Amino acid sequence: MNPQYPEPAVTVCFGVTIDDKRLGAFNSCEGLGLEIVLEQREEGGQNGFIWQLPTRIKYTNIKLTRPLCQDTTEVMAWLASMTSGVKPSTGSITAMTAALKPVATWKLDGVIPVKWNGPGLNLDSPKVAMETLEIAHHGFKAERVA
Repeated sequence: MNPQYPEPAVTVCFGVTIDDKRLGAFNSCEGLGLEIVLEQREEGGQNGFIWQLPTRIKYTNIKLTRPLCQDTTEVMAWLASMTSGVKPSTGSITAMTAALKPVATWKLDGVIPVKWNGPGLNLDSPKVAMETLEIAHHGFKAERVA
């Protein structure tokens, strides 16, 4: 790889931590995003345009998927800790290169689990057992990786 151009992140490796507890690597991460909600206002006598006023930011839920592995026990321990009450956590998602070198990290505020789906275990259709974890959050900011 040319040293002038840094190695890009691969789309198959995302490290996830919640409250500094490592949940492992996931091979699919969907939903890192935000939307700024706009309120439209029409001004009397101004027929040429409509004011677009920003109001709030909406953050999409994040879906993390991977084959079932030993790190699944870490996810289950985190989910089991919610039985006495769900409280928001901090978390991070790190995109990595094929050599597991961090490329970009997103710090998440107010992380709560929304949904977990385990594998479908069926003798008639043998395939890789997958798990999906969906989380909600109240915002994120990119962190520069050295």
